[in-house]
Amino acid sequence: MKVITTIKDMQQEMKKEKQLGRSIGFVPTMGYLHEGHATLLGAARTENEVVALSIFVNPTQFGPNEDFDTYPRDFEHDERVAKEANVDYLFYPSVEEMYKPSRSVAITVTDRVDVLCGQKRPGHFDGVATVLTKLFHIVTPDRAYFGKKDAQQVAVVDGLIEDFNFPVELRAVDTVREVDGLAKSSRNVYLTDKEREEAPVLFKSLQSALQLLESGEKHVEIIKQAIRKEIEQYTSGKVDYIEVYTYPELKTIKQAAGKIIIALAVQFSKARLIDNVIVDVQGDN
Repeated sequence: MKVITTIKDMQQEMKKEKQLGRSIGFVPTMGYLHEGHATLLGAARTENEVVALSIFVNPTQFGPNEDFDTYPRDFEHDERVAKEANVDYLFYPSVEEMYKPSRSVAITVTDRVDVLCGQKRPGHFDGVATVLTKLFHIVTPDRAYFGKKDAQQVAVVDGLIEDFNFPVELRAVDTVREVDGLAKSSRNVYLTDKEREEAPVLFKSLQSALQLLESGEKHVEIIKQAIRKEIEQYTSGKVDYIEVYTYPELKTIKQAAGKIIIALAVQFSKARLIDNVIVDVQGDN
């Protein structure tokens, strides 16, 4: 595995791989890698001849009151995970390498961002789109891998690739879950013992919603109310949002039809958990 810290060196290595006709699978991350990231790397390894991983805590996607400075970083751990996943190239640039002191062009995401988590994080997805535009140009991947747990991010990336005509195939990988169904997240460690016992209800409530759909219920408000009732009855968490939208367009609907996302966020004492399911109401997941 090669660890590369400069844009120029990474571009040169990727150019060599392209000249050899090798396919490149790319997993962009902010590091502090966990099993979810390892799953993305495994998918990239299976489907491509070359696997590139980037680790970059991107300052442009953090708001003024968010935790850029305290965001967890552990490069030695990340390097071990990358080697175990048979990564070929680990791109690990500094902020100074990725961003000049001033920029002449800015990217603004105008769609798919004013709902779900993006509603409370103005400018966040502008930063995501900016860094991915740079990384796609640097790495020139054939396929890029993202987790469905961050479904809004996947939707934004889908729009970015389509609008800017990147020759990149977006690969959305299923959410990695604990045995009891809880979506794996670094935030889970902040749950109390009691909250950890309650947390699987989030996914169970989404499964209940799918059962409602299968039974013929198409009214979005009824589906949302059923999810809320289950969460409020069986957990101490406070519902932040429960939403049903078209996917990946993230448009409001009153009746479930076509491909949709059912998404939720619940605030526990020290952890805010998100989860979702994406389903075609005709029966194709």
